[in-house]
Amino acid sequence: MAFKYAIALTGGIATGKSTFASLLNLNGMRVIDADTISHSILDTSSDWVKNEFGVKYIDYNKVNRAELGNLIFSNLDAKKKLENFLHPKIRAEIKKQSEKQDSFEFPYLIDIPLFFENNSYNIKDSVVVYTPKDIQLERFMKRNKYDKEESLKRISSQMPIEEKKKMATWVIDNSKNLKHLQKECEQFVDIIKERYL
Repeated sequence: MAFKYAIALTGGIATGKSTFASLLNLNGMRVIDADTISHSILDTSSDWVKNEFGVKYIDYNKVNRAELGNLIFSNLDAKKKLENFLHPKIRAEIKKQSEKQDSFEFPYLIDIPLFFENNSYNIKDSVVVYTPKDIQLERFMKRNKYDKEESLKRISSQMPIEEKKKMATWVIDNSKNLKHLQKECEQFVDIIKERYL
């Protein structure tokens, strides 16, 4: 049975979820990354993307994700079409990897950016990497080099981080520096080990 020992790891754009996932790995926790799975499926589906959206979204037989992202965030029909194609494939691969992880009978995390938005996974516990919206916006603009308007558009395409915070089993505070996040990570890992060992 999939997801028996799974904990959903989620957050918002630029709240530090990927950094936290890396820290979890360093602290001995296993993480299944939905984004990595999504990118891999997208790259092997370049013919489909070319047929559906056009050759301008392909570079050297690979999907130009930045270009495709611009389309997806400005065109609801294109977004729906892509999600309908990708999500079942992503779910199937996550389920497969989850069943393998469950065989170890110890908690692991599944990094699912839209865990609360899509409600597609039967996972009881969740951990949200939280950053206040003003810091989230600042980090996103710095990281992605988008202007404020475009950055806000992307951030508001997801459920507000304050809502996710309320729904989480655990909340990780990423409003400070990397050292603080490392400490938060260590405390979280201790809680998980205490609960299951």
